[in-house]
Amino acid sequence: MEVFKEAVDYLETQHIPVEAVGGTGPDPLEDDVFPEEDVFSPLQTGSMDLPDTPVLRTPEDMLVRRLMVLRTVLDSEKIYLNELETLLMPMKALKATAGTSQPVLSSQQVRSVFYQVPELRDLHRDFYTCLRDRLGPLGPQIHPETDPGQGPGKEQGQMGFHLTVGDLFLKIVSQLGVYRGFIDNYESAVEIVRRCTQTDQRFRILAESMMFYNGSDKSKTEYTFEALLYKPLDRITKTTLVLHDLLKHTPQTHGDHPVLLEALRLSQSFLSGVNEGSQCKQEVTLSRGMRRQLMRDGFVVDMCEGGRNLCHLFLYTDLLLCTKLKGGAQGKQAHYRFCWYLPLAGLKLHWGPEMERTTDTHQRIHTMRAKMYVLRHELRQIMKNVPLKSLASRTTERGRKKMEQLELMFLTHSPFLPLELHSPSGKSHTLVMSSLYELEEWREAIHKLTGDNIETIPPDLLTLTSSCVKLRMTQQPPLHSILPQSEEESLCGTLSVAIHSACGLQQPASVYVCVELDGFEFYESQAQTHSSVSSLSPHWDQEFSFQVDGAQNLRVLVVLQPEVGESCEDRVLGKTSIQLDPALLQKRWRRQTVSLGQVVVTLSLKYYPHPLDRPSLAPAQQQRIFCMPIGTVAQQEGVLVPHVVRCCVEEVERRGMEEVGIYRLSAATSDINNLKTAFNTNLREAVSRLRCVDVNAVSGILKLYFRELPEPLIPTELFQSFTKALDIPDLSSRSVSMLSLLQSCPSVNQNTFLFLLHHLKRVSDRQELNKMPLMNLATVFGPSLLRPPAAVQGQSSPPVDISQEVVVQVQVVYSYLQCDNLPAAQTCIPHDTATTEED
Repeated sequence: MEVFKEAVDYLETQHIPVEAVGGTGPDPLEDDVFPEEDVFSPLQTGSMDLPDTPVLRTPEDMLVRRLMVLRTVLDSEKIYLNELETLLMPMKALKATAGTSQPVLSSQQVRSVFYQVPELRDLHRDFYTCLRDRLGPLGPQIHPETDPGQGPGKEQGQMGFHLTVGDLFLKIVSQLGVYRGFIDNYESAVEIVRRCTQTDQRFRILAESMMFYNGSDKSKTEYTFEALLYKPLDRITKTTLVLHDLLKHTPQTHGDHPVLLEALRLSQSFLSGVNEGSQCKQEVTLSRGMRRQLMRDGFVVDMCEGGRNLCHLFLYTDLLLCTKLKGGAQGKQAHYRFCWYLPLAGLKLHWGPEMERTTDTHQRIHTMRAKMYVLRHELRQIMKNVPLKSLASRTTERGRKKMEQLELMFLTHSPFLPLELHSPSGKSHTLVMSSLYELEEWREAIHKLTGDNIETIPPDLLTLTSSCVKLRMTQQPPLHSILPQSEEESLCGTLSVAIHSACGLQQPASVYVCVELDGFEFYESQAQTHSSVSSLSPHWDQEFSFQVDGAQNLRVLVVLQPEVGESCEDRVLGKTSIQLDPALLQKRWRRQTVSLGQVVVTLSLKYYPHPLDRPSLAPAQQQRIFCMPIGTVAQQEGVLVPHVVRCCVEEVERRGMEEVGIYRLSAATSDINNLKTAFNTNLREAVSRLRCVDVNAVSGILKLYFRELPEPLIPTELFQSFTKALDIPDLSSRSVSMLSLLQSCPSVNQNTFLFLLHHLKRVSDRQELNKMPLMNLATVFGPSLLRPPAAVQGQSSPPVDISQEVVVQVQVVYSYLQCDNLPAAQTCIPHDTATTEED
């Protein structure tokens, strides 16, 4: 086996062996514990050709470092034992089903898959227990920074001189024959795992998600069945390397020295014998003693020559490898085809704006959603109505395959969030993803490595690509239909999400919040708030409603929007995932405070379970908002101030407060018309466009919205009352009357008017720069916000001086702008919050 040959070569050439990663979790033995500054001298060993042993300055120094090696061994053994326990966890259940009419594995297959694994577990459990007892309290007292020549270091060295562990290593090496049986059976066990993973959904679910829980920090690591089966092979090499390190720091006068020499000889002899056997997992290596380690892998969509390909992306410590999965069906062995690779050195990442979707693309996506919904509904009905489980199983298996095909097609055509990769060599590739959360995880992982990357070694692409089957941590694309379903733990109905506010920003900034839901992709599962004004504590009070089926998690991201004039892209400040509990959220608002790193977001959730309607084959048409009653728009949005008003106001406050003539100067008619069309058809697209157009177009679309309201913001029937109020000579009495009239307006009109007034006062505060005092602003907005009743203009009434009507319109707005005690505006309908919790 190649892996063992390299270990033997290492021992012969005195170099650190180079390994590729075969699993997911870190191992304390993966890295050399000690620096390379030690001075080596030949070891007088007689006939054995062993590595040089370091001669350190003092025996105490050697013994302190020896104790450090032993502590590292102990920690590594604990991890390895937990990995073996995780591998053995399903054995009892698989044995139990082997005697039933529908076994997952036959009895013979169970024996083959777990052959010698319990024996290996018992062998290492005994070794771990004895080594832990021998070390006793010495382990926690070891500190690398301790001066080995004096003080605690010297004391530890004296204590370590009497500590013997060579007999424990000799015992475990003498029993390496147990590994021989495992190694000879390895290929057979892996073949059974692969075949059953492809043909049996029950086993596939088990094999692709085996959790190892770390008791120390309660974290968990996800393994595949095949990755856990490889752990014992990896362990044999590490045992030999540990013995080499231990000898390097054991004085020749120590009682353990000759015993460890014998253990190393036996271990080396065993590896040499194994190396003459069959082929096992190939390793991927770099030069100069570096390791090429797999850090992350997953399925993404690669944009290639205008087309879309669902690819498997592998992130190594020094490069990105894009491959295409081939085979794996109908008993054929899976393998990968090379697509492209990019070195990480100098790699630049760019998160671009969401790609525009054509009408045909919208139609295709909605057609796929409708088909998936119908197929899922039919599968549910079959499982409920077919009395024989065997018949239901045969029928549903065909349906599940169709469902997987539809989900794969949807997974390929639905993503529109691009992540651009630019190499210094001029090569570029674009990956598109459907989730900002997933995109950010990839971006973080790549960015971290590009910062640390130094050496770029051209890879052996054939070896690297062929090793992907063994190295991969992700076995299947993220298809919801192949995941275990639990209707009691997932949501099916309507989930309402209200994003209230955030705090924890280090400096004032414009930010927005993105929310994403998992589950079946029958309906829209993502939304984002509008951008806040620059603030340390932004507020949104924005509510979203989702139709969900199978949802279990809500992802929340806070995104920083660059300031005006900055060329940088949007940046994710923090993200988190919230597990949804149907029982807690059902039919009542639940307020939560969730932490996203440095930022804390306050939100409310409410869930109403009900049967879902079939999604439309055509894209849902957004209700137009221009030329519609403001109460109707606010009701369909679930707010007190329509989104178009809030978005425009906050965009003006973000980059237009110092613009000369803001709200007075006009913009290009085409820009305003394009914004109007966007607001009437796609609010999310409209918000994106607001950030790019001339700020005068933003102010112009806001004025147009109020001007085109079928009923003015201040109800027409109050026009005469306002006229009379303006005639009140006492300013205090006039203000009381004006505020009283405002309170008689409908709630949406009142809060929208107040929201606008507070904004206009803030604009006027910058009048030295924008040349827009209160009277100018009142002149601009007055005729749009207040209109005389039609009866006044009718022929049956005495003629009215139009100029006087304009004076009334302007003076009403101007009077409100001069009020120092204007009430605050509510932008969102208050929620009947029943409970509050912090997450």
